[in-house]
Amino acid sequence: MTKTNTLLLFLLILLSACNGGSSRGSGKDDPHRYVIKTDVPARPAGQKDVLGLVTPRLDTVRVGFIGLGMRGPGAVQRFTHIPGTKIVALCDLHADRVEETQTILDKAGLPRAADYSGSEEAWKKLCDRDDIDLVYIATDWKRHAEMMIYAMEQGKHVACEVPAAMTLDEIWSVINTAEKTQKHAMQLENCVYDYFELTTLNMAQQGLFGEVLHAEGAYIHNLRDFWGYYEGDWRMQYNKEFRGDVYATHGMGPAAQVLDIHRGDKMNLLVSMDTKPVNIPEYLIEVRGMERDSAYQFANGQHTMTMIRTEKGKTIHIQHDVASPRPYSRMYQVSGTKGFANKYPNQGYALEAEMVDESVTPDHENLNSHSYVSDEVKDALMVKYKHRIHRELEEKAKEVGGHGGMDFIMDYRLVYCLQNGLPLDMDVYDLAEWCSLAELSRISLENNSAPVEVPDFTRGNWNRIQGYKHAFVE
Repeated sequence: MTKTNTLLLFLLILLSACNGGSSRGSGKDDPHRYVIKTDVPARPAGQKDVLGLVTPRLDTVRVGFIGLGMRGPGAVQRFTHIPGTKIVALCDLHADRVEETQTILDKAGLPRAADYSGSEEAWKKLCDRDDIDLVYIATDWKRHAEMMIYAMEQGKHVACEVPAAMTLDEIWSVINTAEKTQKHAMQLENCVYDYFELTTLNMAQQGLFGEVLHAEGAYIHNLRDFWGYYEGDWRMQYNKEFRGDVYATHGMGPAAQVLDIHRGDKMNLLVSMDTKPVNIPEYLIEVRGMERDSAYQFANGQHTMTMIRTEKGKTIHIQHDVASPRPYSRMYQVSGTKGFANKYPNQGYALEAEMVDESVTPDHENLNSHSYVSDEVKDALMVKYKHRIHRELEEKAKEVGGHGGMDFIMDYRLVYCLQNGLPLDMDVYDLAEWCSLAELSRISLENNSAPVEVPDFTRGNWNRIQGYKHAFVE
């Protein structure tokens, strides 16, 4: 072989490697030339989507709870304040946790629930009961998808803590089961009910920011003081073994809702980058006495960034960092053609003058989108655009609590929709889209930050519903 041919062959191999072997076309003008394609399996015969799913009304929502560690008891306590519910069963691997949670029912003057514990498979017995409508899952991540699938197969609606699925295979299995059974599968993403996020969503939907073009979100939370609280060290192990944004939903939820994802727009591709891990490996060395070589065999980057582009030419920026000594932030931002919203580190709005009328401030002509509106104007905006959900539930939510009340609102809305036969605020496709960053970001990172196609989890129906909305009985 001549030197010229050898050089050409080398260049072809290099081009193929840069493309990850996944190009969908070789033409110079093919926009997908260097995009790693992800499969969208055909919908099984006889199935139909669950977009806008409504199911028969439930006068009383009978609930079984699986997982009574860090999150489960709080959920049980909140349900004691929601009318029209019955706590039927409680399950945890540890019997003492079940007993301790039973005292929540005692204090509320409610009958004790059936209890299940002592076995890795005890949760299946709870799902097998014929007197439960909703299975509420608050375990670690490892078995979320398995539990959701089994519960739906037993005829139950499911609500699952975040993230509800960690791989594309799990996501597609959850989707297929929801479509096959026509049961609700909702991810318990509480941040979409936070006060600033929901008020900002209402502002956006009423056109205050013009056309929204960009949204940001994150989970930036130094977990150094919390690693020891995860039973069996499961969360540390997950971060040790998996590269990518493994906890994206707190940032993704509000961003996806304000951009009408699968309700008029869809995510097309993403690109991820990360920094090398330092702080957690050093923690493993200093605090746990791990050998340096072993500690630095740590997959998850210290800081992971993902950029997403949508079908309509809009963008989302998501970050993940559970290691750096930074203030807690979900980095919520909304940027439109007429205004801007920002939650962290300080809440604020910046608006073009014509977007703020005299009912909010008589001096709107002097507003300047180069800086935030005054605190007085911001407060007036938040009153004027307070979401209907907060108008109805804010007082009770703050009384009951749960991350300042947003957990109660999340649970209340779930029950309200089930009781009234309404579509839930979050469907299985939201679950899929927000959780998919775990694997999609990993694929991008492991392929030198190559663009990765985001599957259309609705399988072609992303544009059928126009605009994100909350359902109410009118």
